[in-house]
Amino acid sequence: MDSNLIMYASAIIAVLIVIYMLIKKMDIKITLFLMGIILIFISMAMGKDIAIKKFVSTGSLWLDPLQVIVTQFKDTFTAAGFIVLILGGYTAYMSSIGANDVTVNALTKPISKVKSVYILVPLVFLLGNALSLVVPSASNLAIILLATLYPILRKAGMSPLTAGAIIATSATIVPTPLGSDNVAIAEELAKHASFAGLTVTDYVFKYHALVSIPTLLFIAVVHYFWQKRMDKKASLKAGTGSNETIEETKTAEVKGGLLFKTVYAILPVFPIVLLLVAYGLQLVTGKAINISVEVATLVSFILAIVCELIRHKGNKSVLEKTEAFFKGMGGAIPIVALLVAASVFVTGLKSIGLMDELQSAMQHIQGNGLDFVLPLILVALTALIVILSGSGIALVFAMVPLIVPLAEAAGISPISISVPLGLAGNLFRAVSPVAAVVLIVAGTVKADPIAIVKRTSVPMIAGVIFMFILSMIMFQ
Repeated sequence: MDSNLIMYASAIIAVLIVIYMLIKKMDIKITLFLMGIILIFISMAMGKDIAIKKFVSTGSLWLDPLQVIVTQFKDTFTAAGFIVLILGGYTAYMSSIGANDVTVNALTKPISKVKSVYILVPLVFLLGNALSLVVPSASNLAIILLATLYPILRKAGMSPLTAGAIIATSATIVPTPLGSDNVAIAEELAKHASFAGLTVTDYVFKYHALVSIPTLLFIAVVHYFWQKRMDKKASLKAGTGSNETIEETKTAEVKGGLLFKTVYAILPVFPIVLLLVAYGLQLVTGKAINISVEVATLVSFILAIVCELIRHKGNKSVLEKTEAFFKGMGGAIPIVALLVAASVFVTGLKSIGLMDELQSAMQHIQGNGLDFVLPLILVALTALIVILSGSGIALVFAMVPLIVPLAEAAGISPISISVPLGLAGNLFRAVSPVAAVVLIVAGTVKADPIAIVKRTSVPMIAGVIFMFILSMIMFQ
């Protein structure tokens, strides 16, 4: 049988199986591992080498695919994996000492003083995205905002669907070096010759933020006009819930003086503050001030322990609470495993020769003014899978190892793939009627998920189009 036929058939079947598992909301880590191993076996049967630089064989063809998993785990733990674990631990510790609650309270309180309903729409959207720095999970953030902000918005006269749509789109594309997807992308980009030594801070502030911040502002404006139009359209229809009695559910009262509230409100985002200060000093002085995400997080962790010791007057319970940090690190292991699984799967695709064939097939695109074609195809694929599966992050992680080889195959900058891919995955999540965040919001506001999606789709799709055009202008 023709080797190219075997290669394309096995690659297509493997990708379709992964897509099917995503749509069915199955855990795709094992699927990626299994498909990667099968593809490696197929490559060895075709007489090809395993596509890992300086791969050391076990001496047994049957054990070599498992050795690939071991190699990828070792490589990931010394790079993106360790950063993800550190961030998981810090987030868990911030929750355990109540710092996250202080931050949420500090940011949500001013909203209750704004009386204009539609002015609140862009404000709450941008506020929600700011809060995603502290609560990165879209579902968890939605639950918090539904408990704290939703009653305030309803009392201000905002319709349930407008309030629900804003909350459902809160955790999207805020630029943060603490985002596990940004960490993974930066580590992958660093493998490209022109981005050698790239840190996640550099990636976020030099590339991601240039697109994500204007996109967030654009979406906020679209939200304003779209929700206003939809409310007007629905004003005469029954079942809008306009007469519903809303009982405000308050979060636990944050007790303490101004100094305590100020310090603890800053602690959850202090690693970002350190990274921004270092980045700013580097721009002003021209001197390289290399503070990694890991170091910034550990400095913040130590500072948080000191604050807790002062707050509790040296009580031994303070040190006992630090166990939450290490448990949080353990809780982040599934993200690391997903990164490794994706790497193994891509190793399988490379081993059967798919990347070499893609590079040959895409040579004609270079220099023909069609450099936007590959990013456009990937964004369209992302839209399809995310809307069907409701999961944006899982797909982004699965695609990360493909960014550099696909960019090299197409002869374009990896940035022109990484930014649209990462942002599209996060934006399209709120357009999926099966996404957890949409289902949570729909259940709370007592509306059909499709009704929520009608309110989120136009702002999010408009944001994706704006983001894609801006990315192509800036990074091509």
